[in-house]
Amino acid sequence: MYPHWRKTPENEAEWLETLANLARFLRGPKGCTWDREQGSAEFAGFTAEETRELIEAIETSDDGHVQEELGDVLFCVLATIAAAEEEGRANLRDCLEEIHAKMIRRHGHVFGEHEAASPEDAVHVWNSIKAEEKRERENRDG
Repeated sequence: MYPHWRKTPENEAEWLETLANLARFLRGPKGCTWDREQGSAEFAGFTAEETRELIEAIETSDDGHVQEELGDVLFCVLATIAAAEEEGRANLRDCLEEIHAKMIRRHGHVFGEHEAASPEDAVHVWNSIKAEEKRERENRDG
């Protein structure tokens, strides 16, 4: 039996942890032989496929299907991270921490010194911060 399913998760954080643990379990010795054979590149491809299905569900206003496809995309991302963890490429905690910091930083009109009176201004702020990050990365990496 799947050992992480001792009780029904009670909140989003517990559900996220449970789903991440399921992705890891499926790659383990008591999991699925197919899942074990997939690397992060393969799971990333499945993520792209599921994302296309999500876009189609949104565009056709199939709301019941949207929720299913969102779940599929989320699980594919978590499976990609589980594979990347084994490959030494990434880990879930660092991914979560990094995207949180990035969203705060890129929303400089909300959390920083920038101002945005319109959605177009917000996009301009986002793009200018993103461009500055790219310049800094290029200067650092040479």
